[in-house]
Amino acid sequence: MANLRVHRVAEQMKKEMSDIIEHRIKDPRVGFVTVTGVDVTGDLQDATVYISVFGDDQKKAATLEGLDKAKGFIRSEIGKRIRLRKTPEIQFKFDQSVEYGNHIDQLINDLHKREKE
Repeated sequence: MANLRVHRVAEQMKKEMSDIIEHRIKDPRVGFVTVTGVDVTGDLQDATVYISVFGDDQKKAATLEGLDKAKGFIRSEIGKRIRLRKTPEIQFKFDQSVEYGNHIDQLINDLHKREKE
């Protein structure tokens, strides 16, 4: 029962977080950001928001700075949109799965090229 609630809160946070970042954050450092997932602890106290950012490492670092600076605003917006006793503390992390997938894809392509040679 509690697991279902945690999952529902995480999905709702992902949806609202995407909307807030896309439409409400005015920081120029925050560019093209995709919220790929949200993990919420069982007690709903903490949330890890996984993001993917289009751009180089410098752009990614700047985006993370902008999001960290806007964390209080984002958290208050989440609190207004989702009815919880206490809004979870938010932590942003980069989703490494896309980069990992691209790396594996590149390795496979390299192998195919070597086989043809």
